[in-house]
Amino acid sequence: MYMAALYHKPVLLTESVNGLVWNPQGVYVDMTFGGGGHARAILDKLQGGRLFAFDQDEAAAANAEGLELTFIQANFRYLKKYLKLYKVTQVDGILADLGVSSHQFDMPDRGFSTRFQADLDMRMDQSAKQTAQQIVNEYHEEQLQRMLSRYGEVKNARTLARAIVSSRINQPIRTVEDLKKVLAKFAPKGREAKYYAQVFQALRIEVNDEMEALAEMLEQAVDLLVPGGRLVVISYHSLEDRLVKNMMTKGNLAGEIQQDFFGNKLNVLKMITRKPVVPEAEELAENNRARSAKLRIAEKLNVPVRR
Repeated sequence: MYMAALYHKPVLLTESVNGLVWNPQGVYVDMTFGGGGHARAILDKLQGGRLFAFDQDEAAAANAEGLELTFIQANFRYLKKYLKLYKVTQVDGILADLGVSSHQFDMPDRGFSTRFQADLDMRMDQSAKQTAQQIVNEYHEEQLQRMLSRYGEVKNARTLARAIVSSRINQPIRTVEDLKKVLAKFAPKGREAKYYAQVFQALRIEVNDEMEALAEMLEQAVDLLVPGGRLVVISYHSLEDRLVKNMMTKGNLAGEIQQDFFGNKLNVLKMITRKPVVPEAEELAENNRARSAKLRIAEKLNVPVRR
């Protein structure tokens, strides 16, 4: 078991926690506990407040030992359901650091990384049934193409999907290396690593139903926040960031402008960060995995804002 300090280095730690905790006596939720880096920083700021921490990966539970928080081993899409069990119907702040933890990337047997020889797994929740191996061997060509294009933004998604289906006829694609052998024929020269990363991202998102889970969590988060409450989200790719930005700037996942009877634009949230906050050079030097991080912060208003 990794020590908490090595499990995952928290990204944009100071900026996110300072933007989150505005009431030291309030109730807060860390939606992605991981190694507990953000949670510890939140606890340091609380004075009589309460912290709930979600993580669907059972490996994260050990990092919560000894901390004055309530750990919930569940996907954050069930935010309201589990808080209700603790009779919590409103919170002062919600933090979500999206993506995959360093621990998950660095554990060979989890199958998240292209660096290791391992079975294609990619489940964040190890009790979940569907694995990446099942997807590459069982999805129809059209399903694979849609997944690769939508979640990985793979330009030759149709060609690659056809190649995967053709390859698995002779022999199932079971491991990371099996899949890389198929990908190698279609990866742009000199950009193989990026191409592999795009395909693995698409598979990971599909395995864990990440976009649907994020959408459900964001809608619940807005409902749960008290007036003045903060929603703080760190995203790592454009698909995540688009949903977060739409919710914070327009008040809905589609990013559609909502208006009242008189044509005034309505939104229950107010952006605190006009532009996404990104890591400084010093943080990037210490943690290369923070390079694509974008932090957005919004505050819930008493009534929808009219512009």
